[in-house]
Amino acid sequence: MRLADGPVEFLSGLYISFWLPGLVLGAALAIKLPSIVKLWRDPLLRAVGGLLLLACMVFVFAAPGTIAWTNRVIGVPNIAAPWVYSLITALSASWLLLVVHWRGGGHTDRRERTRRATRWVVSVYATVVVALWVLFALADVPVEQIEDLDTYYASTPFMREEILLYLVVHTVACLITARLIWTWIRTDGLDGWLRWGLRFLSVGYVTNLLFSAAKFTAIVARWTGHDLDWLNTNVAPSAACIGATMVAVGVIVPHAGQYLQERLLVRRRRRGLKPLARLLRPVAGRHEPFVLRAAPEIRLIRRETYIRDALLQLSRHLDEDLRRRAHAAALALGAEPGRAQALAVAVTIVDAVESGRRVPDGDGAAEPDTTYLLREIHAVSGVLRRPDEIKAVRARAAVPAESMSAHE
Repeated sequence: MRLADGPVEFLSGLYISFWLPGLVLGAALAIKLPSIVKLWRDPLLRAVGGLLLLACMVFVFAAPGTIAWTNRVIGVPNIAAPWVYSLITALSASWLLLVVHWRGGGHTDRRERTRRATRWVVSVYATVVVALWVLFALADVPVEQIEDLDTYYASTPFMREEILLYLVVHTVACLITARLIWTWIRTDGLDGWLRWGLRFLSVGYVTNLLFSAAKFTAIVARWTGHDLDWLNTNVAPSAACIGATMVAVGVIVPHAGQYLQERLLVRRRRRGLKPLARLLRPVAGRHEPFVLRAAPEIRLIRRETYIRDALLQLSRHLDEDLRRRAHAAALALGAEPGRAQALAVAVTIVDAVESGRRVPDGDGAAEPDTTYLLREIHAVSGVLRRPDEIKAVRARAAVPAESMSAHE
């Protein structure tokens, strides 16, 4: 008997397109593909690539339209079933291989354990794939079923065993992978982006367990004379789509997060140098070079080079006595030693630029020490963003040392 109203009617609408996770998985594969091709010998990257590729194939070939097309092209009713089951089994194996290689490497003994675990996973799941095709060849499944094959043939000899086999190996892979990832998340010293990626992965694998639970429940209901096929045709596919999307996000997050963080840091460092670059424009005698299509890293390097070139021109004309007085003034105003040093250099640069000082080189003049000046341009530019602080230090530094001592 099939219920047609109440919560069942609501749940029957919970169908998520197979193409949504396919697009997310495809995007994840596109993001990782350059690294995979460049570092093909890395087993972890190969495992990531295999997982994403297999996941994409599962959702392409498990879509109802593709199932009907496969059956029609091959000319065998329900031939898409063992093919999709094989892809799901291979995907389950790739989950285990990903975690094995992700946590492997390092010491020689660990690499050896990783190789043994890889051989074990590949051999067991390859055997399962062979068994799936053998069972399908022995089964009698003449009526084509596009969306509810698992429940329609739940009691058919050999097909019943095939359905249970792929569900069992899928569930076992989910349980083992989720357990390993959850244990890993709780370890200390993980990178923040990696931890978030693992969290998304764990949610994905737990959601995949809902896929298996819905399938098993619908099949057992058929065995006992009940009709819960909506679990198989609506809830299970939706759980699989959500789980696959979470897995794809979990794979993307560590890579994309680190990439975006580094890009943001580069852009922030370049913007932080803007006050110093603007101040030194009269010294450089030209505008800072800018190329619209240049990468952020190149723009940062060009701005740093522009600033250092200008500082080298200005360095022989800086008032060292003013720098010492400005440093003492900054400390007296409560600045930390590092900030006081940056303030002193900034005050000296501002004074030299504003006064247009061009002191001729003396015969016995010593070469200026530009180590701090050229190395700490970010710190110097940072304090230039606080003109009130610069003004206060300059005002205090302008007072002769004897006057400050008498006043204090």
